[in-house]
Amino acid sequence: MQTMGVSEFKAKCIAVLKEASRTGEPVVVTRRGRPLARVEPLPGGAPPARLGACRGRMTIHGDIVHADTSEDWEV
Repeated sequence: MQTMGVSEFKAKCIAVLKEASRTGEPVVVTRRGRPLARVEPLPGGAPPARLGACRGRMTIHGDIVHADTSEDWEV
């Protein structure tokens, strides 16, 4: 199990997360030599992305780009 200080983890966070995900090996983050947190990949991999989860559920009415808002704003 790899161990690193919190300042090093902060500087290399993304790389540490990718490496832990790739190897499956947990990383212990320490502060002043004492364990603070353990970073490890989720069992079964990362959850599926939620991009597009609301597709088809929203309807936009009107056109806000060309809406007349002169009455609503002080000029």
